[in-house]
Amino acid sequence: MGFVFGWLPTEHYVRDIFLLTLSAAIAATLMSIRFYLRITAGRCFTETKMEGKTVIITGANSGIGKETAKDLAGRGARIIMACRNLETANAVKDEIVKETNNNKIVVKKLDLGSQKSVREFAADIVKTESKIDVLIHNAGMALAFRGQTSEDGVELTMATNHYGPFLLTHLLIDLLKRSAPARIVIVASELYRLSSVNLNKLNPVGSFPAAYLYYVSKFANIYFARELAKRLEGTRVTVNFLHPGMIDSGIWRNVPFPLNLPMMAITKGFFKTTKAGAQTTIYLATSDEVANVNGKYFMDCKEATLNAAALDEEKGRKIWEESLKIAKITPQDPKI
Repeated sequence: MGFVFGWLPTEHYVRDIFLLTLSAAIAATLMSIRFYLRITAGRCFTETKMEGKTVIITGANSGIGKETAKDLAGRGARIIMACRNLETANAVKDEIVKETNNNKIVVKKLDLGSQKSVREFAADIVKTESKIDVLIHNAGMALAFRGQTSEDGVELTMATNHYGPFLLTHLLIDLLKRSAPARIVIVASELYRLSSVNLNKLNPVGSFPAAYLYYVSKFANIYFARELAKRLEGTRVTVNFLHPGMIDSGIWRNVPFPLNLPMMAITKGFFKTTKAGAQTTIYLATSDEVANVNGKYFMDCKEATLNAAALDEEKGRKIWEESLKIAKITPQDPKI
């Protein structure tokens, strides 16, 4: 029969109420998580002006790099947008100039996955610029399953996210020292905690899945930043690095269909906006609070802790030495 006594709920009624209650609880939990993530996201409140400062930002044509460029341009800085896609970069440049009334925005070609491009960019900067006040290593890429190899025979994610910035820093270090006090800001990621750096496979061509190498490259960024900071002590060039948060940005565009569908739902619902994600980068580039801070990790505009593996100085030194070889640093190149 479809019912029992009128005052007792049927089996279907109980099931429907349970499912409705469960759905409401899940929705409430998700909304609470979203609200918590929004209100705990750090914000850079410093009003420091940047007139007379020259800032290089890699990957400034999209995502948090674009928001960083826009903010610093609004503070009066001269921005060098170091980008692979010049068409997009020039369109963003026009947008920034229009919004900030700052026409001191320069676009230059830089493909961090190509050592030739990195060297050409650095040579141009050294030739044409009298100083660099802030170098922001922002550009990054993530592949999904199939990896790619750069023209230099280096796994492309590692080439772009680690070896390119490593080489660029070496080539610009003398100019940075002459510009002191200067800052180097490196965008890393908390996703490093999901990986480890294999000293026997620092050029992981053919590794699967390629997405994992994004985590590895972010761990390499941390080792690089800590070792670099140690080597630059006393030069008045500081190095700090950060986790921007999980960002709704173009870096996830390589996730294939149909996996991109739930990824889109997650990013739109729970990840930070690019403007929110840029706040810690802006803080480290501008704040007087960190003018003399060196070798520290930040999250939401506050110093954060690293796991024990990231504090392994001997491993950091070994990665540095091997990176010199993979990035093809020559005896004629500047030394750090």
